[in-house]
Amino acid sequence: MPITSSISVMGGVKIMNNTPLVIDLRSVHKYYKSAAGDYHALNDIDLQIRPGEFVSIIGKSGSGKSTLLNMITGIDRPTQGEVWVNGTAIHDLSENQLAVWRGDSVGIIFQFFQLLPALSLLQNVMLPMELAGKYARNERRDRALQLLRSVDLAGQEHKLPSTVSGGQQQRAAVARALANDPKLIIADEPTGNLDSKSAETIFSLFNQLVADGKTVIVVTHDSSLARRTHRTALITDGEIVNEYIAKAMPTLTPQQLLTVSHRVKPQSYEPGSMILVEGKNSDNFFIISKGTVDIVLPRPNQSDVIALQLGPGKYFGEMEFFHERRNKASIRASLNSAVEVLALSYEMLTDILNTSEPTREALRSAAEQHEKENISKRSVPSKKKAS
Repeated sequence: MPITSSISVMGGVKIMNNTPLVIDLRSVHKYYKSAAGDYHALNDIDLQIRPGEFVSIIGKSGSGKSTLLNMITGIDRPTQGEVWVNGTAIHDLSENQLAVWRGDSVGIIFQFFQLLPALSLLQNVMLPMELAGKYARNERRDRALQLLRSVDLAGQEHKLPSTVSGGQQQRAAVARALANDPKLIIADEPTGNLDSKSAETIFSLFNQLVADGKTVIVVTHDSSLARRTHRTALITDGEIVNEYIAKAMPTLTPQQLLTVSHRVKPQSYEPGSMILVEGKNSDNFFIISKGTVDIVLPRPNQSDVIALQLGPGKYFGEMEFFHERRNKASIRASLNSAVEVLALSYEMLTDILNTSEPTREALRSAAEQHEKENISKRSVPSKKKAS
């Protein structure tokens, strides 16, 4: 049963009660004015992140990554749309309210550490507690020491940032971000200025934070690190590419993925309902975005067989595209869940594949493999009941 949310107002701040989301961006647009005219930095962004997720945001320079982070952290405001973080409508907060909220609710980690050079590592970690007025004065030092130990900086607490390595500075920055025990940790290119060993250490720390129940969002240019997060949001020209399209067609360029995102048509199906029927003409390639579908193979004089179950990010309809246009199997929504798919017409798929030979070959190879599997499974005799 879905969680029903209601909105209340406390101290002039909109609070969404019982929300299951840490991040909820709704139709966010951001325009910047310049001599050349308005620049559309974010274009109709919808982004939802749940508690305990580890999400990476990737994209080229100028794609909108930093602007998106500024929306989530309240550093900047949307021109249109809503930004909810941990149930708070931060787009409605005043600057003073934002400063208080930010110090209490979000930990931010920067590429260049941003530690105060005249303060020791210990003092840098204690500072957010002092600014937010959190924890008793006599508790702050002990908490800061414990946080430094948790990032393997025991014995380094009295050193100035300039006297330790870049990796150690970034670990101290992680400890500082945790000072006020925020539920949300946001890191902007946290490994971009580190060697590979130090980067791996920082990434391991993020995994531990997620295991401890934190929600972690990382902006990175390192695709190998991004693949190790729970999911990835790819941003191109101020828009987020549909993550299931990116998963299904990974050899497309970001701009090609965005084109597909614009052309697909969402479709919904109730549990157990048919999506495609074997032998009928097929006109679309489908990518699953929610739920599970059953690939059903009817067999003469035998019971039907479920050849395969496919979940989000998987696709079907590629066999019919490369061979005759009649469906090679029946496809239905799984009996225990509703299904949402993204339908791309074969005409539009042809246009996309004409610009991406690697994607054409990947889909062709999958079609041939699935055709062989279907033939094999149709030929398996049904088991006779024991007499």
